[in-house]
Amino acid sequence: MRFRKRTILLVLALCATCALALLPGMLMPEKEERYHQHLERKEDVARVCEHDDGTFCSHLPLLYVDTGGQKIPGRAYYDEDGNRLLETAPNGEDFITVSIKVTDREGGNNHLTDTPTLETPAQMNIRGQSSRHFIKYGYSLTLVDENAKNAPAEMMGMDAHHDWVIHGPILDKTLIRNYMWYNIGGEIMEYAPNARFFEMFVNGKYEGLYLMVERITAGDATSRLNLSVNKKNNTFTGYCVRLDRGSNEIKDLDTFSMYTEKTNMILNLVYPGTNNITPELKAAIQAEFSEFERMLYSADFNDPTKGYSAYIDVDSFVDYLLINEFTSNYDAGRVSTYLYKDVDGKYKFCIWDFNSACDNYQEAPVDRNGFLLPGGVWFEMLMQDEAFVERVIERYAELRKTYFNEQYLIEYIDATVEYLGPAIDRNFVRWDDAFIYDLLIPIERNPDTYEEALGDLKGYLRERIDWMDRNITMLRTYIVHRKK
Repeated sequence: MRFRKRTILLVLALCATCALALLPGMLMPEKEERYHQHLERKEDVARVCEHDDGTFCSHLPLLYVDTGGQKIPGRAYYDEDGNRLLETAPNGEDFITVSIKVTDREGGNNHLTDTPTLETPAQMNIRGQSSRHFIKYGYSLTLVDENAKNAPAEMMGMDAHHDWVIHGPILDKTLIRNYMWYNIGGEIMEYAPNARFFEMFVNGKYEGLYLMVERITAGDATSRLNLSVNKKNNTFTGYCVRLDRGSNEIKDLDTFSMYTEKTNMILNLVYPGTNNITPELKAAIQAEFSEFERMLYSADFNDPTKGYSAYIDVDSFVDYLLINEFTSNYDAGRVSTYLYKDVDGKYKFCIWDFNSACDNYQEAPVDRNGFLLPGGVWFEMLMQDEAFVERVIERYAELRKTYFNEQYLIEYIDATVEYLGPAIDRNFVRWDDAFIYDLLIPIERNPDTYEEALGDLKGYLRERIDWMDRNITMLRTYIVHRKK
């Protein structure tokens, strides 16, 4: 009897110990399962749907835009002095108000004559830096009500918001780079923008295959980033910044890395937006981010208690580095680079823009046999720390078994292409000069067919995996051992 009692007490003690060990994980909210459109909806519809009367039919969502005869502003042009300017609307605004209809039926194909699942006014303009010069544009889309106030709504199965990006792939002849890496990044990191393929009509004209993408900004508990500001009290529990070419005087920050010229780019506020920025809020955010940077560039940057780990989510920085190194995403850490600080109080990265990734950078080939980020702002210091470098190496080994696995990636490409099916052909009928429209320099880099574009992407991945497998431990050469 005594033996049984001791045994029961021992079991209870072990159970209590296990419960305590699991408690932090039990208290953490579970990461939502990532929605991959080509996997979730592949059985819902017949990819080939034809009607004898010529009615347009697609297994993808449809977006119909009616501009009311207006020209969508935002095209880039140059004046006689060579200055780049952007077209505006007749009233001087950089957007026009349009009417949109979204048709996205569950379990069936979509037609322009179907009852829309979303019908709303919206503000629209052409967006992008270099892409404004391409023949197929990308757009910004802001959903509004009849009073021009933001009017959040669900979009193609994505959580309600008013702010969206329409990506029009033309530099990326595979059409899938952003879709692929946003989704894979969303499996790896805490958050990455959700995205859905669709086909678009503007004023009755078919415009091809596009990707609807969540813009990086604040949302509610189930959507986008968990950030908030109180303009009235000039307080914040989260904000988002972007390293890029600069925005405007209201949004651009002057932080430690800017005035010490650690980077030649400019950090600007993404959230709070222009209407919610006060001088006091801007000054407080600028000072807080500068405090982080001054610590990072100090002699105590890797101190276990007051160093960088007290300011950043280390795993987020590790994953951001690896995703962008794996894809040789040339812009990462230089432009289109987003960091945010949410309610848990540590800086995290959010991935963005893989149009140029996987050796698709427009201006020159990317060296597949090298690392891009270790010498860049912020990472130049992190890579000097042994603990950070070892975590990068360890994490790479973990990802190679899953999302960086060659078979997984090749199958992901093939399954996405299979899902898109006839929409790919329709897109290249609309953009029939896409494969003579050479954007990559030198000209020999441009694929002549869709199959060749896919082959280039797969070939890059195989070569990059092989090189990184053999050289990932070379990151240890960045470690700097300092005297204690």
